[in-house]
Amino acid sequence: MDAAASLIADLVAQGVRDIVVSPGSRSQALALAAVRAADDGHVRVHVRIDERVAGFTALGIARETRVPAAVVCTSGTAVANLLPAVMEAFHSGVPMLLLTADRPPELRGVGANQATIQNGLFHPWVRDELDAPVPGDGAWTGLAEQAVAAAMGAREVDSGLRGIAGPVHLNLPSREPLSGDLPAIVVLRGEAPEALRDEPFVLDRGPRTVVIAGADAGPDAEELAHSGGWPLIAEIVSGARFGRQVVHGYRRLLAREDLGGRIERVVVLGHPTLSREVASLLSRRDVDVVAVHRGGEELNLNHRTRGVDAVIVAPGTVDRAWLGEWMRASAAEIVDLSEHAPDPEALASTDFAARREAVKAELDAVRRPLDRELLADAVWRATWPHDRLVFGSSRLVRVADQVLGGKKVPVHANRGLAGIDGTIATATGIAIASQAAGAPGVTRVLLGDLAFLHDVGALLLPPDETEPRLQVIVGNDGGGTIFDSLEVASSARPGDLDRAFYTPHTVRFEHLALAYGWEYQRVTTRAALDQALTSPRGGRQIIEVPLER
Repeated sequence: MDAAASLIADLVAQGVRDIVVSPGSRSQALALAAVRAADDGHVRVHVRIDERVAGFTALGIARETRVPAAVVCTSGTAVANLLPAVMEAFHSGVPMLLLTADRPPELRGVGANQATIQNGLFHPWVRDELDAPVPGDGAWTGLAEQAVAAAMGAREVDSGLRGIAGPVHLNLPSREPLSGDLPAIVVLRGEAPEALRDEPFVLDRGPRTVVIAGADAGPDAEELAHSGGWPLIAEIVSGARFGRQVVHGYRRLLAREDLGGRIERVVVLGHPTLSREVASLLSRRDVDVVAVHRGGEELNLNHRTRGVDAVIVAPGTVDRAWLGEWMRASAAEIVDLSEHAPDPEALASTDFAARREAVKAELDAVRRPLDRELLADAVWRATWPHDRLVFGSSRLVRVADQVLGGKKVPVHANRGLAGIDGTIATATGIAIASQAAGAPGVTRVLLGDLAFLHDVGALLLPPDETEPRLQVIVGNDGGGTIFDSLEVASSARPGDLDRAFYTPHTVRFEHLALAYGWEYQRVTTRAALDQALTSPRGGRQIIEVPLER
């Protein structure tokens, strides 16, 4: 109990403000210390019974705050359930702390109950790992400082990639008795350290350049494009799709020989994953690629990419001819999904036929059924800078990337590995963090039905925790139609394709909402969807939108 209380206090002193706890016997001292610190107002504690959900919740909190969130669990399979979130955090460069309780050394490898090989379990995917001594055999003093610094990229670690954030594993063994009287927790609140950084790389203005913003690039990508006077190719998950230089319809323009074919240099921020055209460009040996470090792997598709910590633009003159060519081509690619404005003259006309046609046009607009493009557009239009938008790894994110225009919206997506798992839990963590201390806004997550079902356990929230304002918008086409665009759609027999890939289902989403205590709406028209998005019924809301297969 002394060791647990000291560790929690040290974490707070290093800037940690959120701890996600999954219940278990071996971790009871850590859980009790965390709850006491929460009662005293030093941290926020979030309890989840499923460790996979807990891991992604911590990931979401850290995504939003850029400060490590700690996740506490017991020994055994509980630890293994953290692996998907750990892998995503590693590849996305998100700081996390894994506090895994363990058996003491004498109970390892001898067939003891709920004991397995935990030390080193996350080895390829963590910035650092520390197997602590058993309290009494040694102290846990200093572990928090080491762990937070490594998670923030603020100290050199053997795993390399200097200055890059990521997960850190603290394996914490203890002997019975596993809990007792909790000592007073003396806490001095501090801030997380800054990441190590080298001097920024200076970009000269000579080559014909484009800026590519992948997942998690953020506003820095738009600022760089503006500073250099270069076209900005911003994925919808980048958080950089705004400003005067954003390129619409970038996939088609990259395929054009007179535009994409003439690119001499690419500057990459974030992790681009949504188009083959961008991947093809970054693989070209004749293009100079400069990639700002982000996650656990260097971006180097052409095997000659220069990795840098940061970039700045050298003084000089903007190549207005190059920028102008892209901007003119971009203007022709803008997709307008808005309804035509009402015709007031026709609606008030004394000509019955004209008035009838005007009324019919208005009714058709109201009754227009939703497709994927309209769904993505409605969610985008309803979301503003004080909100958060989370995209699942579903077909819908690719549709959104193709049709949505520029808007300065904070966007999140687990694109480090682009996995289907953990989307709702991640969004919940983002909502918790972004709405802390009474901050306004709604967190919306747009995902497909299979991504929703894959993380359905994340719908369970404790009744004593503050309900986040969270809208989960499910585009339900009854299966995994993302496979329509892959080779298997033309190579597999229809029955095999349906069974092994589309995986159709007959789930009643309203029953899931009722079981987990969420508000539920099913909408089929744009007008109804707009109303549902902008007039929330409660804190947690599931909005189901049926879509054609």
